[in-house]
Parts: sequence; structure tokens; C-alpha cells
Amino acid sequence: MHVTGYELYEVPPRWVFLKIETSTGLIGWGEPVVEGYAKTTMAAVEELIDNYLIGKDPLEIERHWQAMYRGRHFRGGPILMSAISGIDQALWDIKGKHYNAPIYDLLGGRARDRIKVYDWIGGETPSEIRSSAADAIENGYTILKMAAVSQMNWIDSPEVVEVARQRLAAVRDEVGPGVDIAVDFRGRVRKAMTKWLASELDPYDPMLYEEPLLPEHFDMLAEVRNYTKTPLASGERLYSRWDFKQLLERDLVDVIQPDPSHAGGITETKKIANAAEAVDVGVALHCPLGPIAFATGIQLDTAIPNAFAQAQYLEVHEPTDNDLLNYLRDPTVFGFENGYVTPLEEPGLGIEIDEEYVQEQSELQINWQTPIWYHEDGSVGEW
Repeated sequence: MHVTGYELYEVPPRWVFLKIETSTGLIGWGEPVVEGYAKTTMAAVEELIDNYLIGKDPLEIERHWQAMYRGRHFRGGPILMSAISGIDQALWDIKGKHYNAPIYDLLGGRARDRIKVYDWIGGETPSEIRSSAADAIENGYTILKMAAVSQMNWIDSPEVVEVARQRLAAVRDEVGPGVDIAVDFRGRVRKAMTKWLASELDPYDPMLYEEPLLPEHFDMLAEVRNYTKTPLASGERLYSRWDFKQLLERDLVDVIQPDPSHAGGITETKKIANAAEAVDVGVALHCPLGPIAFATGIQLDTAIPNAFAQAQYLEVHEPTDNDLLNYLRDPTVFGFENGYVTPLEEPGLGIEIDEEYVQEQSELQINWQTPIWYHEDGSVGEW
């Protein structure tokens, strides 16, 4: 068996799907994309497959990963690693189908029978976000995720901190102590304000603070720890086990959040999770993407002992009449119930893509771009 060809599809709302074809007729799907850089990532996928993968045995995944990563002078970064990630996902999908097994069986088998998933809640005012939290609880979620702030200046006012406190207080009051609340700083908050904000939010017992500082300031996380009791989490903007090395070796976070569509796919994300387990750090895989990326996360979660939660933005609690799940022939495949999804039992990634629908959607004009935010003085803010 060897790789004979591939297709790339850019589809709404901001995703890229990759189909890899083989000489036996088996196909595999992956999701290689950097949000806002879809076409750039697609070009990287084309270079890797055209110049290396065509004609190769798709089952030799570790060799291919090493060749795509080490075979060129320049390596790493979001574009190249996301391209490798989508290719890696598709190769694992083929391998699972070849051996008639879900991918987690090829990774050592089940470590659990179900995995909790987040639901994102939004709203600028305390009443708005409280209403969003109530809806999520009604839909069965037991982990909610919210932004700490929309924007924050280098040094901001007590009023801005108070609004953030009131929003989290409103959510905690609505859901009670039995629901976990992840608070995402999104790298928008500078060190001085992170310390202040964290100390104000701590009384409401968040599950974790996500991206309290940007990766370029990870050396300051140890200082932030002194101002909060809440676990710290990060990793969505890291792309390999070497990127995670500082976080793990210096004990800077309690939870890592690699994204299997950015951090080298299934092959590399499993290694990152194993490294975290060795230093008693939990894993909550990042996934603001589509159903292929989400299925990849579920395959990994099923086999990773230290995984405890899975991000998603697919509204999996409502599979019918759901545009985000229309790319699947069976949108109910994730089996959401009481805040959990269940392991996928079909071979490979465990999902069946509606290729006709994918082709139809790929004909639309898509140019999703990350919005650029400005502060009141006209300076550019962190998104």
C-alpha cells in the first residue's frame, strides 16, 4: 500500500480538511489549519506531501513524522507543525482502518470510558454571561469556559477588574459549587494585571486559569503562582514536545493544553501527554476547530491517562440541525450525555465524512481572518 494522492478543502467557518488517498482505496482525513492562515497552511501541506509523502507506505507513521519534521533545515512553528498535524491525523485514520481498529486501540487501548467536554459561555455583562451559563447547564454540561476579559490595558482600572469579578461571580452564583469554570485569560493580560485579576477571581474557585501569560513570558509564570491558588494552564500556542519542555521541567503549569491540529498531530501530542504524566501535570486538549480535529482529540483522550477534559466549540449536545456537524454522515456519533462524550468505536478516527457536502461547502468563498482589536488610544490589543 502506498499514498497515491490527496485533496485539500477549505470549508466554513474557518477549517481545512485533508483527504489522503492510497493504492488500496483506503482514505484518511485530517484537519491541518492555523486559524486565519488557512491558505498558508494548505501550501505547507502541499509541499510536504508533493515533495515527500507521495508513493510512501502510509503505515510507517513515525518514520514519516520524523522525516517531515527533521528532514529540512527549518522546523517548528504554527504553520509547519499544523501541516504535519493534519497529515499525521490522516495517516492514523488510514492505519486504524487498515487494522480495523479505532486509533486508541493502536495507542495502547482505553484508559477511560468517557471524557468530559467544555462548553464555551459568552456575554459582556454579568447578566448576559449568567444567562449563557444557565443554558449550558440546561444542556447538560458540567464544565464551562469563559473569557476573563475582552480587553485589558498594560495597567488598567479597578473598574475593569471589578467587571471581570462580577461576571465570574454571576456564573458561580448561577451554577453553584458542583460545576467547574475554566477562566481563559487568552494571553490578553499583562503580568501586573494578571496578578491583580487572579487574586480577585480566586474566591470564586475557578477550575483553572488558561493562558495567564503569553508563551514569550512563560518565565514569569512562577511569579504569577505566588498570587493565586488556582491551577494554571497553557499550551495551545506550543507546537512540539520541545516547546512544552520549559513548562514541564520548571513546573510552571498544572495543566497543559496541546492542540492536536497544531502540536504535531496524534504522534506528537501523545508524546507530550506522556511527558506531562511523568511530572504529574494534567492534559486538557485544545480544540476550537472542526469535527475531524475533535475526533482526533477524543481518540487521544481515550488513551491518555492524565487527560481530564476536552475543549470543543461544536455544540455536540445538539447534533441535529447543527451546521458545524453537517460535515459528518452521522452527526450523533460523539454520543454526548451529561457533559461527557464516549469513545468512538469505528475504525480509524471513528467518523465518516460526508465528502459530497465537504466539496459543496469548499466551493464557497471563505476568508476568515482574526479580528484586530484596538485600545481606546489606538494601540493594537492582544486578541
